[in-house]
Amino acid sequence: MKLQRTTLILLLLALGMGGFVYFYEIQGTPQRQEAREKQQQIFTFEEDQIQSLNVKTRNQTLQFERAKDSKTGWQMQVPDRAPASEGAIAYLLDLLVSSKSDRVLTVPAAQLSDYGLQQPQATVEVKLQDGKTHRLVLGQPDFNRSFLYAQADPPTPQPAQISVLLVSTNFENAVNRPLAEWKQASAPPKKSPEPQTNSQNNQK
Repeated sequence: MKLQRTTLILLLLALGMGGFVYFYEIQGTPQRQEAREKQQQIFTFEEDQIQSLNVKTRNQTLQFERAKDSKTGWQMQVPDRAPASEGAIAYLLDLLVSSKSDRVLTVPAAQLSDYGLQQPQATVEVKLQDGKTHRLVLGQPDFNRSFLYAQADPPTPQPAQISVLLVSTNFENAVNRPLAEWKQASAPPKKSPEPQTNSQNNQK
């Protein structure tokens, strides 16, 4: 009887372990994968929630507002008032919404300058329709230019330890544009018909 009781206990333990492994490995995998993706996502807002966009680089400061009329898209407010380039705005907004950080480093705040974040190459700020704002601070590239160092929504004041993200270098291309590329290209002027000469009129 003692042997049978021991065998039964071992069997129950084996079943319990099997159930744990099943739920952890099979059932839990999608939830863990989703949690990892959320941790890697830089921001969680959607593109249609963005109401305004500010881009500050070392050379210029730009401000854009989503037009009330959806047909006209985005409007530049600063430094000029003009229709914004749909391509330039869409490219940057898509990066903000969909990009993920490759890794997150925890470093002392005193080392911000080592990552180009003390005097960043660019700061992007968005304001959502609910009034919330989010900032992405872009620093220098890593040693092999595979990623940019960045901070997302850096706290003020800075704590002793800060989180530094590694984000796509596409952000560098998205923000470092000449002013003309941020504006909607104007249509070329229509050519006026050339005046007819007397000889042409006589031929008619």
